[in-house]
Amino acid sequence: MPARTVTTWTLEMTTRPELAATLPAGVRIDLAENITPEFARYLYAVVGGPWTWTDRLAWSREQWLEDLGVPGTETWVAYADGAPAGYVQIQPTKDDQHPASVEIRYFGLVEEAIGRGIGRALLEHGIASAWSLGERHDDLPATSRVWVHTCDLDGPAALPNYEKRGFTLTDESVDEMDYPDEPLGAWRSSGGPA
Repeated sequence: MPARTVTTWTLEMTTRPELAATLPAGVRIDLAENITPEFARYLYAVVGGPWTWTDRLAWSREQWLEDLGVPGTETWVAYADGAPAGYVQIQPTKDDQHPASVEIRYFGLVEEAIGRGIGRALLEHGIASAWSLGERHDDLPATSRVWVHTCDLDGPAALPNYEKRGFTLTDESVDEMDYPDEPLGAWRSSGGPA
């Protein structure tokens, strides 16, 4: 894969926001309890295929199990008319500066769901779930910070959506990274032949 210049932004919120998005008719959000690596990889591929998400496509099943097995990791799936429309994965993180953080690891919609009012509601659900993670998991502290990375390989609405929900920019980096010249698309990312 060729090297590309990629701008990555880190955003955070340190105060629990008041959120008010409502789900469009025919849409629900469910916690994927005991999510399998196969379903997690499918969500990653169909949501990220149009936006050059390739980092995890070569992961082994064991790598998926390890990541999904981090205590407190949750995957919330939006369904529209019975089919997956998008997802948000949250995971606790900690370092010396932020011992009770939750990262929004992945968030996005399948192509067919874009523009239907699902993204705002799903992201707000993910934010609320990140802030309340310690309430559902006895072994986790109360959340004091929610954070996320996004980059210019993500959809054009990603950064503005995070900012509109109350995230503030804390870091920006520009790096040379190996990515395909064009997104693979959902079909190829999920294992379909070229």
